[in-house]
Amino acid sequence: MAQKANLLLVDDDANTLASLSRAFRMAGHEATVCDNAARAIELLKAEKFDLIFSDVVMPGKSGLEFLEEIRNAGVRTPLILISGQANIEMAVKATKLGALDFLEKPLSTDKLLITVENALRLSRLETENRDLKKRLGKHTLVGSGPAMKKLLGQIERVAASETRVCILGETGTGKELVARAIHERSPRKDAPFVTLNCAAVPAELIESELFGHEKGAFTGAASRHVGKFEQAEGGTLFLDEIGDMPVAMQAKLLRVLEEGEVERVGGDKPVKVNVRVVVATHRNLEDLVKQNSFRRDLFHRIYVFPLMLPPLRERTEDFPALVAHFAGQVAAQNNWKEKAFSEEAIQELQKYSWPGNIRELRNVVERLVLLAEGDTVEMEDVRLTLPTTVGGATQSGAIPLTGTLAERTESFEKEVLLAEIRRHNFHMTNVARALGLERSHLYKKCQQLGIDLQSLRKPE
Repeated sequence: MAQKANLLLVDDDANTLASLSRAFRMAGHEATVCDNAARAIELLKAEKFDLIFSDVVMPGKSGLEFLEEIRNAGVRTPLILISGQANIEMAVKATKLGALDFLEKPLSTDKLLITVENALRLSRLETENRDLKKRLGKHTLVGSGPAMKKLLGQIERVAASETRVCILGETGTGKELVARAIHERSPRKDAPFVTLNCAAVPAELIESELFGHEKGAFTGAASRHVGKFEQAEGGTLFLDEIGDMPVAMQAKLLRVLEEGEVERVGGDKPVKVNVRVVVATHRNLEDLVKQNSFRRDLFHRIYVFPLMLPPLRERTEDFPALVAHFAGQVAAQNNWKEKAFSEEAIQELQKYSWPGNIRELRNVVERLVLLAEGDTVEMEDVRLTLPTTVGGATQSGAIPLTGTLAERTESFEKEVLLAEIRRHNFHMTNVARALGLERSHLYKKCQQLGIDLQSLRKPE
């Protein structure tokens, strides 16, 4: 038998326990025995078992009472009941209480071993199913407000086509989630979904990351490397933060999009690729084109179907669903008890401006679930966790009342960054985490907004 199990055997008959444990151990399983339900419950608190066999008729608690008690306590270990006095009514009740199977005495060793094998296979499939749901849950687009309904409708329409999509939105709004949703609803869904953050890869390495390289192509190229385009063959390649791609690389990307082939660094022949490219950026590409920092021909090649993601502050109606979703995720990943959020706590979260958007909300929910002492996260918990808010702006500065939208947005972003930098005493890793940004993005944002970190650190 391929899989070995840790079994718990519960029966008041010593001979039955001896014969069962001998048979299981000879088959390679571990078997712990006890003669009553009360002792079995104590063992379950102290040790993890893969499968339980329990007699039905025992002194003290019966097998049915034992099953009901452990299920009420949240124990989900598969349990098989055995009895020499079985009847249909007893079997029906056992099934309703969650018994995996019901076996009659005398027991055949061969049948017992087959039952164990089947039970382990079923348990493994259930575990894989739960894990799959958890993984899928990470990539779920949550929300039913007008903005999300419009976005989901656009995703459905564009997913079935080969149209190039450019996803636009502030940092942390879920651009990769949207790209993945497009892929999973497309005819390419069974092929790979590959991602590359253009802002996170040094300029001198991005060509190798995208197109691959041959052995010896440059110092350190000890073996052939297959690039992202080839990895995504038949599927979707998501290029995040395309606005940060070096101009020289943009020309090479344009050629790939036009010709459908890549050439590895150090290679001497092109490689045909069949890949759908989806791009995203938090920057204004049209402004970058005017500034000659983004190629106009590439812009027209990728900017076929723009998808604008709304910032979290414009999706207040989705907060209850988003918070419940993230709270459930956090609880499942850490094996914590799931916590609810009071209506007042949700309302307090809605007051905050969320410069880090969805990513920041997820981090805050995890912090709240960890720190809240009761079963429910209350308004005071939120107030202790979030920066103090006044009229939608942090106390470090008010929203400017004059200037263009871009100028006001930039001013507000700068105030938020300065407030977080001071709040975390210039610990940039913590600042990035609080705002839901990569460290590289944080430094670039500071540079864009004219924040001189060295000057700020100097004492007045």
